[in-house]
Amino acid sequence: MEPTTLSTDRLVLRPFVPSDEDEVYAAAQDPEIQRWTLVPSPYRREDAHAFVNEIGPTGWREGTAFPFAVRLGAEGPLVASVGMHVHGAESYEVGYWAAKEHRGRGYVTEAVLAVARWAFTERGVVRLEWRGEVGNAGSRAVAEKAGFRIEGLLRAGIEQRGTSRDCWVGSLLPSDLGLPARLPYLPAVSGTS
Repeated sequence: MEPTTLSTDRLVLRPFVPSDEDEVYAAAQDPEIQRWTLVPSPYRREDAHAFVNEIGPTGWREGTAFPFAVRLGAEGPLVASVGMHVHGAESYEVGYWAAKEHRGRGYVTEAVLAVARWAFTERGVVRLEWRGEVGNAGSRAVAEKAGFRIEGLLRAGIEQRGTSRDCWVGSLLPSDLGLPARLPYLPAVSGTS
């Protein structure tokens, strides 16, 4: 797939490029990013190099993952990363981190919503899923602010550094954002299983 650039009132979301390497490396030194996300730990310069030069471009080219560098304006600093990858035939999963010095300003929620709108309108995604390890309150707060409905807890739903961990799972549908869906959705009738 051709790489895509998205924008909001404050942000520009574009595929990572080699010149992002230093900022990615610096942001990923944060112990919270290493603790709660799937980035390597310890995070080395080689990891940042591989991400911006190989992993990201391969995902875009093969249509399996779509990582976005989230910048404050076109020339502003890297404030976050929001990525989406194919999770199943009809659903994609979103993941994200925020650079420590840019947290608490709503940038990630704004970026997640931009990616979700793009996924639903341009990619025909039926369901966007979020998973966060139990205890990652910051990630859950972003998901809820973006409109994800928390559906429950998945036992051993995330593998991190060779360990299965329980995670929360939530979903966002096109209708949650007032968008038309590619497929009709027939929800379960209350009181039935």
